[in-house]
Amino acid sequence: MTQTYPRSFSHIGLSVTDLDAAVRFYTEVLGWYLIMPPTTINEDDSAIGVMCTDVFGAGWTSFRIAHLSTGDRVGVEIFEFLNAERPANNFEYWKTSVFHFCVQDPDVEGLAAKIVAAGGKQRMPVRYYYPGEKPYRMVYMEDPFGNILEIYSHSYELTYSAGAYQSAAPAA
Repeated sequence: MTQTYPRSFSHIGLSVTDLDAAVRFYTEVLGWYLIMPPTTINEDDSAIGVMCTDVFGAGWTSFRIAHLSTGDRVGVEIFEFLNAERPANNFEYWKTSVFHFCVQDPDVEGLAAKIVAAGGKQRMPVRYYYPGEKPYRMVYMEDPFGNILEIYSHSYELTYSAGAYQSAAPAA
């Protein structure tokens, strides 16, 4: 049996109702690098126009996009489509989709406060994975555009390699 090589994460795409405000939020609050400023893409016969028609189907007309990069070189595409809407229920976690992304900051509480001060929302209290044992913390947030993000205090590997949820009953 051949082992599958673990692929690297390249980028994620976010949809927002105000691209300029989103670029300010993600560069100023999360410190991400702006690698391509807001640009309008039109439905036409250019290479990018044809690619987007393949993705979105005919009739998308135009959209605006910016490209950012995280501190560990993961790309973030931010889209603003014509007639963009923020859904009333932006947290339908039970439906198949990507329902959040996570960033890491040792100052979970400080970053959460900064997100709230910039127009975002804290969806829960900061919680410890191992209360009284280890300082691993997390919190679910919402950016000012309705996208759900989580903050971890420590790396994914540290948090889960220690057996998170080990007090829970084993799966049947």
